[in-house]
Amino acid sequence: MVILGIDPGYAIVGWGVVDVTGGRFRPIACGDISTPAHTPLSARLKTIHDEMCRIIEKYKPAQVAMEELFFNTNITTGIKVAEARGVILLAAEEYGLPMYEYTPLQVKQAVVGYGLAEKKQVIAMVTSLLHLKQPPKPDDTADALAVALCHGQTCGSGIAAYFNK
Repeated sequence: MVILGIDPGYAIVGWGVVDVTGGRFRPIACGDISTPAHTPLSARLKTIHDEMCRIIEKYKPAQVAMEELFFNTNITTGIKVAEARGVILLAAEEYGLPMYEYTPLQVKQAVVGYGLAEKKQVIAMVTSLLHLKQPPKPDDTADALAVALCHGQTCGSGIAAYFNK
């Protein structure tokens, strides 16, 4: 099964496509969608939507997994990220793809085995599990691959359905 993992944002959206067959993970492609800082938000959202549609058309994932929104202290940033998540959800819906969402804690637990793992630990495990020659850049891309791995590890177990009621 081909899974598109997404680390949402409005400046950078990390994405990673992973094939999961027989419990084995194979990286297909990864990258990021970057939008320029001084571009109006509406234009940034259009770029994210259009690029997400292009990625879906090119790699034809069976399912999409995205990291849930994590609010820290900056509500303005959180709202903009939520808007970016909205256009990503719209793109997946337009292609009839089921969407699964995971918290950062769930992703870290699935990939590293420790829900409070540091970013460098997640990147190291993504690199190891996917047998990559070097760590994915930027970090958002590594996070997206981690989300895809998380979903790949949980989708066959029925855990994904439990978390995405």
